[in-house]
Amino acid sequence: MLEQPFFGRRLKQLRTERGLSQAALAGDGMSTGYLSRLESGARQPTARAVEYLAAQLGVKVAAFEEPGATDSLAQALAIATSDHSDDTIEALERSLSTGGAQDPMLRWQALWLVAQWRRGHNQHARERAHLEELVTVGDTLGLPALRARGFTQLARCLRACGEIALAVEAAGTAHQLARDNDLTVQDLAGSLLALVSAEAEAGRLSEARAHADELTELTGDRSDSLWAEARWTAAAVRVRQGDLEAAQSLLEQALDRFSSAEDLSLWTRLRVAAARLHLLKAPPELDAAEQYVEQAEAGLAFVGVPALEQEVLSLRADIAFRAGRFADARTLLDRVRGHDPHMTYRNRVRLDVLDSRLLIIEGEQQEGLRRMRALAEEAQAASNIDLAADIWRLLAETLAQAHGSAPSA
Repeated sequence: MLEQPFFGRRLKQLRTERGLSQAALAGDGMSTGYLSRLESGARQPTARAVEYLAAQLGVKVAAFEEPGATDSLAQALAIATSDHSDDTIEALERSLSTGGAQDPMLRWQALWLVAQWRRGHNQHARERAHLEELVTVGDTLGLPALRARGFTQLARCLRACGEIALAVEAAGTAHQLARDNDLTVQDLAGSLLALVSAEAEAGRLSEARAHADELTELTGDRSDSLWAEARWTAAAVRVRQGDLEAAQSLLEQALDRFSSAEDLSLWTRLRVAAARLHLLKAPPELDAAEQYVEQAEAGLAFVGVPALEQEVLSLRADIAFRAGRFADARTLLDRVRGHDPHMTYRNRVRLDVLDSRLLIIEGEQQEGLRRMRALAEEAQAASNIDLAADIWRLLAETLAQAHGSAPSA
């Protein structure tokens, strides 16, 4: 039996998490007045109303149930830790939302698991909310390792959301905590990975280079995923500094020595990075980029990460565009846009930039120009100086290409 007022509070929480108004949730099957009374606790829900609302929200009826003694945070955490299924993590998330006194250490662990799960589903806004609370709980606990890990994950999430200035601040805090408290290599390297990436996107290249050098030295005697990510991150800084040969050398170390058996997702991402690097050459090395994309696609068959699948497909569209196959590029771009977006802020902007460039080539120059200017200004306002500079550069290249090319079939 679903009881008020818990049902009303839970219903409102689920609605607001999805950004829905009462009218949007009520739809054609319920009056907004009735929905309002359900949320306020003034009316007891009927079974039919509950089923309708669950369908509207895309959740199971169990999502409305109030946790009882058997659904305590400790028990939900134990179950989720041993079984990382969507259902158990969702149950853990519900336990976090019940309020009341909870052990802060258990709550920290639960927030960590739920945030990781949200990140895996590329739901960065909801991940961010959990991580911001996780940082607060970590400060309460006062344990340097937990504080550093919380700030590191928050920095990664903020970067994925396009909040670059905040990402630099969070990563800097994590790095300072790791160094001041002599934390493990894993903690220090994790903070540096987040810090270098955020600094580079903020255009703070001298600082990013210094921290990248610190990172590569720190991980130099390893051969695991941390070592590979360090080389990749250092390569990304060299790219932004315009030293593509040094970037290629660093990236090839990771490509040659890191095994897919270690981490297939990272192995695939390295090949996506290599393909992008070859596209930056002057002229673009399309054959090499194509070969790395094919390798990445082989990994995708086993990874099953929607965001990565969309990134590879958008990369194919970029290759088609640079090869002058504009109709193919448009078809591939439409395929990516035919699915719910799962990409990071940076990759979504890349997709929008390619769409705008195609508009310019296709003869809709003013609209394409307007969109690219808006994207560049948005990136600059978010302190993503590196991305903004890329957009302005691509805009100039596209205008030159439009004046010398006609769309090809």
